[in-house]
Amino acid sequence: MATVLDSVRATLAPNATFTIDAETAGDVLARESLLDRAMGADRRTKSSEKIRRGRLPADGLALVARDADAQVIGTVRLWDIQAGISPEGKPIPALLLGPLAVDPNHEGKGIGGALMRAAIAEAASRGHGAILLVGDAAYYERFGFLAEKAQHLVMPGPFARDRFLGLELKAGWLDGAAGMVVASGRSQA
Repeated sequence: MATVLDSVRATLAPNATFTIDAETAGDVLARESLLDRAMGADRRTKSSEKIRRGRLPADGLALVARDADAQVIGTVRLWDIQAGISPEGKPIPALLLGPLAVDPNHEGKGIGGALMRAAIAEAASRGHGAILLVGDAAYYERFGFLAEKAQHLVMPGPFARDRFLGLELKAGWLDGAAGMVVASGRSQA
């Protein structure tokens, strides 16, 4: 039976110099090194990082891009969160995407876009209703992320309102969502 990752792999150009795969425990050090190179030392001070700290990524939603030598050259993870509450006062489960990073030596090859499409497809296949992120609107709008979907939600600590975006995987999932975004996923042991 074909998986979502198999479908994403099939859509990559036949001469693609990378593959998309599930992150393994052996990828963690390479991932952290890549993030340090791509995002700099202050990456751990961001509001999104406060939500991720001490948590594990959502089940099946940690992906990497590998080069022809199986080295990690790109990464994306999604995290379980509560996206405020509904007008009825119920918590709204969602995902927080990030960070998305590509090794600076491999930028411009479509790796980031492929990771985004794979992450969105995998999240949808697992029944998630929405994804939030803090990032460049001009980049993420092409994947369907919009500021209006997160307009009544806030991140813990400082964040740029115009960079706080949402994507509904299920129509209307974020309708009326308001309040603080908080972690809801599995804690690290």
